[in-house]
Amino acid sequence: MSKPGIIELSEVDVTQRMMEALSNVCIRSVLFAVRERSKDAAEVARELNLSASTVYKSFATLEYLALAEVDRFDISPEGKKIKMYRSRIGKVEITIDGHEPVLNIYPNTSNPKQKSG
Repeated sequence: MSKPGIIELSEVDVTQRMMEALSNVCIRSVLFAVRERSKDAAEVARELNLSASTVYKSFATLEYLALAEVDRFDISPEGKKIKMYRSRIGKVEITIDGHEPVLNIYPNTSNPKQKSG
């Protein structure tokens, strides 16, 4: 078997990182929390009963892997910019093909500009 090239190694690395992130219950819960509509980190933390730092770290991981994005910015009553996050994926399937995992990611088809409420 030949040694993987840099592109192949990069794809394996990204796939592995995505699978690791999605296997983490906190990260997965945060991602699911913003699947239907955009929310800020504080709202997600309250809904999931998680610390704000856990939610912010989860969003950082999800953004790095392009699984979530900042959909828009809202302004707080104090005038601060608030990031409103949204899942970029609607469905994920992990299968095994031979000895390698295969990650199939499907886009989030919910309304991306729906206001939080």
